Amino acid sequence: MARYLGPVCKQCRREGAKLFLKGERCLSDKCAFDRRPYAPGQHGQRRSKASEYSRHLREKQKVRRIYGILEKQFSLYFDKADAAKGVTGDNLLRLLESRLDNIVYRMGFANTRKAGRQLVRHNHVLINGKKVNIPSYLVKAGDEISIRERSLKIGVIQGALESKERTGWDPWLEVDAKKFKGVVKEIPQVQDLQLSIEPQLIVEFYSK
Repeated sequence: MARYLGPVCKQCRREGAKLFLKGERCLSDKCAFDRRPYAPGQHGQRRSKASEYSRHLREKQKVRRIYGILEKQFSLYFDKADAAKGVTGDNLLRLLESRLDNIVYRMGFANTRKAGRQLVRHNHVLINGKKVNIPSYLVKAGDEISIRERSLKIGVIQGALESKERTGWDPWLEVDAKKFKGVVKEIPQVQDLQLSIEPQLIVEFYSK
């Protein structure tokens, strides 16, 4: 499967916003976006007025990069959100938040979504006591996510949980850090995500 292998900090600079793709580094003085808050490349510091199409495209790219989704898969998520009842943009973000790799990140078992995806693929994660190694698996309200017993001593997981304990968990999650498990109380609403995203711009991009 294709994947982006370049510097992830360039993605933040391209979108003009912190996407928090490198965990705690994004909160430190080493953050590349804080050091160079302009687009990468030779003409990155050139100021130009963004067109309507550019605004729509950049918002779609920003969300895609936050969740680490490739173009074709992102388009399939949009089609699914559009076919469901309710507001399409809100449906889209709720689908992305339901992904197992994202839930693992939200619960603090990984510092980034990319790291969460790796934990899932390497069979470290259980859903309701059963092994699931599909990062795109859609978690439902009431599901229990846990780290398998043989993986409890992995330093990366322990370090991520310690970091998450300092910042706190989202109210729609119930996490027991000592037991390395948590329950998804509900799939969050868009206003609960605390993300600077305008989903309507994505809807307008695909509606053209």
